[in-house]
Amino acid sequence: MALRAFADGALFAEAIGDGPPRVLALHGWGRRGADYRHSLAGIDALALDLPGFGASPPPSEAMGADGYATAIEPLLDEFVSPPVVVGHSFGGRVAVCLAAGNPGRVGRLVLTGSPLLRLGTGPAPSIGYRLARGLKRLGVLSDQQMEAMRKSRGSADYRASSGVMRDILVMVVNESYEPQLRALATPVALLWGSEDHVVPVAVAERALTVIAEGGGIAKLEILAGVGHLIPTEAPDALRRIVDEALQS
Repeated sequence: MALRAFADGALFAEAIGDGPPRVLALHGWGRRGADYRHSLAGIDALALDLPGFGASPPPSEAMGADGYATAIEPLLDEFVSPPVVVGHSFGGRVAVCLAAGNPGRVGRLVLTGSPLLRLGTGPAPSIGYRLARGLKRLGVLSDQQMEAMRKSRGSADYRASSGVMRDILVMVVNESYEPQLRALATPVALLWGSEDHVVPVAVAERALTVIAEGGGIAKLEILAGVGHLIPTEAPDALRRIVDEALQS
């Protein structure tokens, strides 16, 4: 694997193999393209560091998955034919937007552990947190005190993020991709871990239904005993699905 710059240094990707790339791999939040080192070994591929992760600089302003898809569109020019696009977790959000926005330029999709849909509304903020927000507006709590409260109740990804990347995280966790899933014109393979407690299998099952409602083609495979990080937990299974997509 060799790290290469694209789009005038706005994007960096691990170039796998020696020939023209056939696969574009997009990693999850807080990860990087190197996650695909084992699953894509021997395949000509680009494993991107998404903007704000690894070697790729962060965006200048907050944007959702659709904005990320637009930002990485220049990479599609590197492919002689429409690539198989692999997306894990956050990368799956971007992959769906990329495929929906570029019909004919993206080949088959392979999605793993991707939060494509919001199931339910989620828990409401606690009374204590709502009270703190009111006190902040009144000037009783300082910015530092409010930030400490946000961190204490936020996810690990939220606590690890700052600046524009935190703004992006807040934006994308509230997104849902029903329109993009219904618009997909390419077959989709969903590969999920039965023990994925970050993005449960129910999300994949609902995505399967939504794709079918739009007239698309999709299949779901569930890996017993596997958790959320399929690219590193089950690289052989992911490789098998990518090989099937390339041969189709």
